[in-house]
Amino acid sequence: MVEVSREKFEELVAEALDTIPPELAQVMENVVMVVVDDPPEPGLLGLYTGIPLTERGDWYVGVLPDRIEIYRNPICEICDTEDEVVEEVQITVIHEIAHHFGIDDDRLHELGW
Repeated sequence: MVEVSREKFEELVAEALDTIPPELAQVMENVVMVVVDDPPEPGLLGLYTGIPLTERGDWYVGVLPDRIEIYRNPICEICDTEDEVVEEVQITVIHEIAHHFGIDDDRLHELGW
């Protein structure tokens, strides 16, 4: 387990977001990413809640933002070094953003994520 302050962890999430290619970042719409200490259920490192871009239609107006939560404590618990935390944060951020784009877990596993 690695101890990473909330402030440092939020910086790692922001840095992971900066690695998203600009052409993808520009089409991310109505989504907020937050750091949360603990997940609602064990085993989660991140969680996407919302309506994926692939499922939005003309009816999609006035909708609250999608929410991506990145869970600090579980990520720190599975890592032995800060470098591992950096890597796991990047993987988790990309994984949850993929859900925003409509890519499900099965497809992510096929792609090696």
